[in-house]
Amino acid sequence: MIGDKVKVTIFGKINDKIHSARITSDHIHMKNAYVVSRREISDYFDGIVIATATFDGLNEERAIVAPVGDVFYEPQICTLLSTLKNVTLKRINCLYEKSCGGVVFYKTSQSTKILLVKNNNGRYWSFPKGHIEKGENEKQTAIREIKEETGLDVTLYDGFREVSEYCPFGRIRKRVVFFLARTYTDRVKIQEEEIDSYIWVDLSKAKNLCSYDNDLRIIEKAEQVISLIKN
Repeated sequence: MIGDKVKVTIFGKINDKIHSARITSDHIHMKNAYVVSRREISDYFDGIVIATATFDGLNEERAIVAPVGDVFYEPQICTLLSTLKNVTLKRINCLYEKSCGGVVFYKTSQSTKILLVKNNNGRYWSFPKGHIEKGENEKQTAIREIKEETGLDVTLYDGFREVSEYCPFGRIRKRVVFFLARTYTDRVKIQEEEIDSYIWVDLSKAKNLCSYDNDLRIIEKAEQVISLIKN
């Protein structure tokens, strides 16, 4: 159901950004919905199911619908749903996922290494990252996730922000924002619940180990910036 395009009838306004609605498309079994939007919407419109959610206080799962083209990530949806009265959000599954992380590098006078990690459920080397949480900006998420997954404190470089977008699980649309992150130690302490293994490698070997075009593009961008750093 998530990602389906639907026809929607609005029947109540809860506040400026959330409405009660009914899905009128025949192929959707979940008819009651909440509509979230950043703009004025008509009483009848074509939308897309961006999430499904269950609540304490409601005996059925609800679809969360937005106008086609409006992107809402989980923290934003949760904030909007928290304005509902007499119900409390229990669980949510979202179409759009957003994570932030970093190309972590350790530079000495002899060499420059970057850190690659492999998640417990992953088969490929990539960079530390994780989901953005409510109240965080992108840089805060990147710094927190790097610290949690690797134990490293990092400094982010201004002017480096690379975005990777892909669909890892069917319709789920994932956006990952990467920053260039410098650490002054190579002593890693992995978060065993999330990370299976790690490796420090030079930039040329990193290109051989990483499989995805997005990762290779980001490594090349990082290499350009790192080459300009003198100490």
